Amino acid sequence: MSSEPQIVPVGTGTADYSVHIGVGLLGNVGARVEALTTKPGGQAPRMFVVTSPEIWSLWSEPFLAGFSVPPTVLDIPAGEQYKRFSIIERLAEEMAQAGADRDSVLIAFGGGVIGDMTGFLAAIYMRGIRYVGVPTTSLAQIDSSVGGKTGVNLAAGKNLIGSFHHPVAVYADIAVLATLPAAELRAGMQEAVKAGIIRDASLFDFLEAEHDTVLRGDTAALTRVIADSVRMKAAVVGEDEKELGVRMLLNLGHTLGHAIEAATGYVQLLHGEAIAWGMLAAVRIAGARDLVTAEQVERMDRVIRAYGPLRAFTADAATLVALTAKDKKNRSGSRSFVLPTGIGQAVVVRDVSETELLAVAEQIVLEAQSVEVPA
Repeated sequence: MSSEPQIVPVGTGTADYSVHIGVGLLGNVGARVEALTTKPGGQAPRMFVVTSPEIWSLWSEPFLAGFSVPPTVLDIPAGEQYKRFSIIERLAEEMAQAGADRDSVLIAFGGGVIGDMTGFLAAIYMRGIRYVGVPTTSLAQIDSSVGGKTGVNLAAGKNLIGSFHHPVAVYADIAVLATLPAAELRAGMQEAVKAGIIRDASLFDFLEAEHDTVLRGDTAALTRVIADSVRMKAAVVGEDEKELGVRMLLNLGHTLGHAIEAATGYVQLLHGEAIAWGMLAAVRIAGARDLVTAEQVERMDRVIRAYGPLRAFTADAATLVALTAKDKKNRSGSRSFVLPTGIGQAVVVRDVSETELLAVAEQIVLEAQSVEVPA
């Protein structure tokens, strides 16, 4: 079963492409990519798909159906801990040995880690080749496949090596989310909650009212959430491609969230779960500063938790604060922090003190250590 996709245009001044969102897109991705990337009168370029063994075992048959010539498959392990430059080097060597040239096209077929790594590989292979996003997780469809941010992690912090390199198209098939573990679906939805808090009150209202419908995988509800989130991000990226101003709002919850991921070795929590804890901290700081009302704090807290349950993690609060000082969004030694100022509104501040941050980090760590999550 397929449906007519919703198409969201993304335009930054340096790149223009479309995000296609719908049910049943996977079977014609190959034909669409070939049509998009083949020069008039020429042959289709060599295609290379970067994916994980798990995704390939589930979805390779419908994915391959649309290609006139099967793409070369490049495997990488799933997981944030594998988002390292050593993996990029290995993939680049495999491409070179397989004869990839400047006309070749990379396809990111997987979640956020695969999308970030494929985009970065495309940015640096032969000084830049084209790539296409085929995101298979809620997080990737909602957020990470759009906007051109690519990169890998260092031991010192997340995404410290990377590039802005946009895809030529993104195809988000809602149907593939049916095989996503429930925890991953929930974790990805935290990026939609973020989108609602910072810039789209109507999306927040929908997520608040329809969380049961969304979380049971209703395709109409998921399509709305993903399309609205992508539209919001496309608008922000169109205003500020290189994250010099308004795009920094997209990092609500990410400053502390990235610190939690680094402190826990990227293995205790899913990305969206870490961001959820970070958003709870940001909401509390905003409430303490009277940037939001007590009622708004309660609503945001409730909706974040509705897309949980948030899993426990173990970390030292002082270590988390120290790690936030290494965040790539900081400027001139000043820590950047996104705080909500209402439902659908947020600001970037640079005056969150270490004392203020340590207090809320201690609260979050204590709560995380005592949480009990049903099996």
